[in-house]
Amino acid sequence: MVLFLEFCAALGCGLMAGLFFAFSISVMQALSRLPPQDGIAAMQSINSAIVNPIFMAVFLGTAVACILVVVVSIMRWNEPGAVYLLIGSMIYLMGSLFVTIVCNVPMNESLAAITPTSSNAAQLWAEYLAKWTMWNHIRAISAFIATTLLIIALRIPSTR
Repeated sequence: MVLFLEFCAALGCGLMAGLFFAFSISVMQALSRLPPQDGIAAMQSINSAIVNPIFMAVFLGTAVACILVVVVSIMRWNEPGAVYLLIGSMIYLMGSLFVTIVCNVPMNESLAAITPTSSNAAQLWAEYLAKWTMWNHIRAISAFIATTLLIIALRIPSTR
């Protein structure tokens, strides 16, 4: 059961790394090429559409799996791979979950309140693009590192 939990945490981190990576290298760049009012409207639509049961299950389910893996790694600290499990899970929780809650979501909520055709929309959009994308890069890198560390832990022979 513990091995399955660790596998689910690694798989979830990998899925989130891929999603964040795709946004960083293509979606945000594509939106930045649109006129500001179109980019804002498109991102508002994306932010609305992404809050769906599948995304939430993967995003929050991965967080729950990582929390449980942290507990397991502490309880089994003397076992091989425990340090990889702990660090990998903590990196996901801090670099992906925490950054999303503290940085990206509030920025999405602010963007939702903007009228795309307002006089200051272009300036707000430029600021949003730069800051949101920077935080998204952090989420992508964190989820990738977490995935890597969790996979390393899964490859270490242990007493599981």
